[in-house]
Amino acid sequence: MARLALAAMVLLCLDIDALAAVTKSAAVGNAMTGRQRFEARMSAVSKSFVRTLDFRHRLRVCNAYPGSVPVDIFHGKSKLTETPLGYKACREFTPPIRAGDKLQFKMAGSNAGSFAVSDLPNNDAVLVLVIYRHDTFSTAVAFESHVFANLINAQIAVLDTYKGHAKAALRIQDVSNAKTSRSEELRYDSVVAVNPGIFEVVVQGEDGDMKARQELVALNRESYVVIRCGVEAQEGQVYKEELMVWPQSDPKVLMGSATSMRSLRTIVSSAVPALLAMCLACLPAVI
Repeated sequence: MARLALAAMVLLCLDIDALAAVTKSAAVGNAMTGRQRFEARMSAVSKSFVRTLDFRHRLRVCNAYPGSVPVDIFHGKSKLTETPLGYKACREFTPPIRAGDKLQFKMAGSNAGSFAVSDLPNNDAVLVLVIYRHDTFSTAVAFESHVFANLINAQIAVLDTYKGHAKAALRIQDVSNAKTSRSEELRYDSVVAVNPGIFEVVVQGEDGDMKARQELVALNRESYVVIRCGVEAQEGQVYKEELMVWPQSDPKVLMGSATSMRSLRTIVSSAVPALLAMCLACLPAVI
């Protein structure tokens, strides 16, 4: 009954503008039929409380294009980057993106390429867009994109943008001072979920040697991207195999959570004896 009453109150509040609109339409023409007046009233009521849902779509752009010239990003006529985005850098933007929009990338004022947004989910989401080198013999660009789902766990999108003959695998493992020594492969072009913690991501060559290493602090509800980058350019500068991990979360957040849980356990453990004593004191004496 309380829910029905609340719904009635909401309809009464929302109906004020609708009644005003109906009154105005009645004053304009009294010759309207009963059905027309009903349709006009229902139209006015619907306009008073139907709203378009605006979802928050965060855009994260990573520059995995090897080179000394940074990238500027445009959304339509709006310039998103206050300062150009350099190689191995990522940045987050919150423009009002819609399906069909185009993102333009420029290097030193010259057009480098564009990316068209094909579709967007009907919920809050994180969109990751990576620009990288198309091949080893030209300066053309290519793009990789991913839309993260809304999950409680940390998510990692794994991408390989390296151009060259060298082959390597990515692995995620516990840090050296951890109590465990787990290690698992991260497959390219995949998305995985991990529990909160501090990990290492390493690039391991075919010879077994480690080519690169980066720390990854995984927090719940955060979306990460791990990118193998570099190029064996046939002309111009060669960029070695490297690793991009972004965002780089603060490990203190994990420590704070652990401290809070320890404090909670301490409070509970110290409170239990006192509560038990109070309960025993409340029991009637047995003769």
